Amino acid sequence: MAQTATFAPATQRWQRMLAPAITLGGLGAATVALHLRDPHVSGSWGACPSALLGLSCPGCGGLRAVNDLTHLQLVEAASSNLLFVIALPLVLFGLGRWVADQWRGVTRASTAWATWPATTGVVTLLVVFTVLRNLPAFEWLAP
Repeated sequence: MAQTATFAPATQRWQRMLAPAITLGGLGAATVALHLRDPHVSGSWGACPSALLGLSCPGCGGLRAVNDLTHLQLVEAASSNLLFVIALPLVLFGLGRWVADQWRGVTRASTAWATWPATTGVVTLLVVFTVLRNLPAFEWLAP
């Protein structure tokens, strides 16, 4: 069953684009901040609670990965957080699709049969990644 798209009720384009503009502006500002203030320096962005417990959560190394990517260091970014680097194109695609839909006034119908497996898959992937990066045999996944 194909996902259907409908046009949103008549709203002004600027109203539809407000949420994407705020979201992209915030992400852009955070990216610039991470480019300018190196998260590789211990304590530069505070302390991660899971790291203080000796565990690497799925987000550990994400700030360093963004910093590395802003310096065009793909290998170093993958070393900081491989899952983030792999997922980034999908996240960017989703953001781009959302912005384009808002611009055109298109609303996509969300179906439970598609959303539930996707959510389950993402959560499962995050749990497996977290477990693996905390095992000695997979320490190369740790930041």
